[in-house]
Amino acid sequence: MTADPLAGLDGQRREWVEKAWAAVDYGRLRELTTGLVDIAAPTGDEAPLARHITAVFTGAGIEAHTMELDDRQANSWARVPGAGSGPDLMLYAPIDTVTSGNESEDLPWAGVGLRPDMRPHAVVDGDYVTGLGASNPKGHAACVMAAVEAVHTAGIPLTGDLIAAFGAGGMPTGARPGVGNPRHNTGQGVGCSFLLEQGVWADFALIAKPGWTVSWEEVGLTWFEIIVHGTHTYVGSRHRLPYRNPVALAGAVALRLEEWFPEYSRAHRDGLVFPQGMVANIRGGWQRTASFTPEQVRMMVDLRLSPRTTPTAAKRELLAAVREIAADLDVRIDVAQILAIPGESSDPGMWLCRSAVAAWEAVEGRPHRDIRDASGATDANILRGRGIPTVRVGMPKVADAPFEVDFASGMNTVDLRAAERFTRYLVRVAVDTATRTLEEVGID
Repeated sequence: MTADPLAGLDGQRREWVEKAWAAVDYGRLRELTTGLVDIAAPTGDEAPLARHITAVFTGAGIEAHTMELDDRQANSWARVPGAGSGPDLMLYAPIDTVTSGNESEDLPWAGVGLRPDMRPHAVVDGDYVTGLGASNPKGHAACVMAAVEAVHTAGIPLTGDLIAAFGAGGMPTGARPGVGNPRHNTGQGVGCSFLLEQGVWADFALIAKPGWTVSWEEVGLTWFEIIVHGTHTYVGSRHRLPYRNPVALAGAVALRLEEWFPEYSRAHRDGLVFPQGMVANIRGGWQRTASFTPEQVRMMVDLRLSPRTTPTAAKRELLAAVREIAADLDVRIDVAQILAIPGESSDPGMWLCRSAVAAWEAVEGRPHRDIRDASGATDANILRGRGIPTVRVGMPKVADAPFEVDFASGMNTVDLRAAERFTRYLVRVAVDTATRTLEEVGID
């Protein structure tokens, strides 16, 4: 195949896409991205960023709204209206970051110090923008904004509405402690769910998240609290009284679980997913003293779910593994399931998936290759779970950057050249979908 980004489109749609592409501007993408990065939006405190997004769209002459969940958390959404005779398409991106850019919250867990890319301040270095969330999620949100602006500027006669939606609380986290937010449900897709409940709906959705591939399914997740019991005692009596230190036992349990997770992953590798698991934290004892052991130590486990595995089925597998570990170590271990979000799939033969794959192949000039080792979860599970056929597409991981790219810097760095290409991709998919009849996209 030869790369032709317009391949497969009829003459009229080629003209429309080219007209919208002419409105995609590198400088505008840089402006949009830096504007998003410069506004801190840790989970639960996205309202200032949501208001900014709404103001940007309104300033461009596009209908836009801020949807408040409370006085600190909000979504933003915008609409380019169609004639009402064709399919509505939602381009969606979350807007929150799991870390805050605040040393008192992030350290020492994010590192020994906050690097410049871990702070909500955009730094432009040639084609790269760094800063907290510059790629994930803010760079992807900027591409959605730019694509919708371009379609609006081009004045393309849409048959269905083109919706841009930006959800708060997209990160897999509970409420941040110590920041005074009374709500516990600030993450795990709460903003996306609220958008849909309030009527911001579409026939199809494309979620912009990292990964240069078209995905129609992804993992869900379930969290467990593992409680390892031992003996509360005093170091001065260790040699005189029964001694079962739950801190040491918890370490042994964690190691055994880490050995079991790959077995679980191999058993559930299927379709596009390769569900992973890990022990994320261990908590126990009094920080004010090193002289006494606690009776129990608690740890949290994240176990990812194939769309073909229910949360209860995963729980039973984990319980069986824990029972074996408890017997081998002669220790009491309790397990509590504390969160469950099922993995969801869309039909790979549905219209949007076919359009997204065709656009990918046109841009790349080669057949689409499914990536089959995914273990990341996004708000796509919320969209699909509510019945909206959804695909996930995003920019590739930053390459050739003038610095080492680790997990955090990969989240916090966007290549504006890739952002421009992805914006053009979104424009093509939007025009190819929101100018169709309902019959063309398979809607009765």
